[in-house]
Amino acid sequence: MEQDFLGNKNFTVSSQTVSASCPSNIALIKYWGKFDNQIPANPSISYTLNHCKTNTSVEFLADESFSVQTFLAGNEEKKFAEKIEKYFRNIEEYLPWILKGKYIIKTENTFPHSSGIASSASGFGAIAKCLMELDGIFSGITDEDSKLKKASFLARLGSGSACRSLYNGLIVWGETKEVAGSSDLFAVPYPNEEIHSMFKKFNDWVLLIHEGEKSVSSTVGHGLMKTNPYAERRFQEAHENFTTLKEILKTGDMRRFIKLVEHEALTLHAMMMMSDPAFILMKTGTLEVINKIWEFRKATGLDLFFTLDAGANVHLLFPEDSSSETIKSFIVKELLQHTQNGGVVKDEMRF
Repeated sequence: MEQDFLGNKNFTVSSQTVSASCPSNIALIKYWGKFDNQIPANPSISYTLNHCKTNTSVEFLADESFSVQTFLAGNEEKKFAEKIEKYFRNIEEYLPWILKGKYIIKTENTFPHSSGIASSASGFGAIAKCLMELDGIFSGITDEDSKLKKASFLARLGSGSACRSLYNGLIVWGETKEVAGSSDLFAVPYPNEEIHSMFKKFNDWVLLIHEGEKSVSSTVGHGLMKTNPYAERRFQEAHENFTTLKEILKTGDMRRFIKLVEHEALTLHAMMMMSDPAFILMKTGTLEVINKIWEFRKATGLDLFFTLDAGANVHLLFPEDSSSETIKSFIVKELLQHTQNGGVVKDEMRF
């Protein structure tokens, strides 16, 4: 399958400027642990966000030696440029023209840095889309579906979860018998006809419990799964949860959906605590918010629940329906006080 993404040897480069926008995503079934070449140890499924995006422009100068210059929100970032240079060298097999010029990359996020929203996912997704725009110009590839699939493939090689950001809606990455066409090499949309309408219009408000750098990076965390005594059981459970989720998505069983999503979030952090060395990314505010959510749901029966990424911040999930105003009021009155600076990023998933 990877052979399908090898680059067209017939190309003609020219100076070009292209741009692309790519959203972030939040996983419901988590990807945690990987093999070489960004192959996931278990399948994952995510919602693609609507408003939290990375906007990127790439200026390609064909008459200059290979180099990369990067700007984030107008500020030059030399360390990021080194990372992108390494990434470009690693994917030359798939884009044979990629080392034939200089790149000036300008990128901006529509969400705060270190906000618990996956900027690597949206960032590498946007870069991969720009690269496929250039590839279309240089190699004459015009089929949009093929370009999108290859963009997902390339994004994965930069940041694993980035491959899921190339599509809208519920997106699957990692081979699973529950989703036809699923692959470890790229992401695929979950079949729209298999999703109950209640799961197609959701809010995701991100509480910024901690806005600084994480004490342990996701890359290190993934690596620690190699010696985690519970890793194999976790990978097996992810497959089992896909079977359960497939039924839930079809029937619209919100209670089981909430239980599964919250369990996945807590399992992610349990794996961190069972690593060697162990580490904890949740903060006191994270736990206070979780307990208040559980108390609120028990008292009201309303569908407010949470998921977590590999950090302290809390993604508050709730459907957009007649109860949403009550839920939003509760968040403002009771949960914002647990954030570091009163910060919240309001997003949604609609498709």
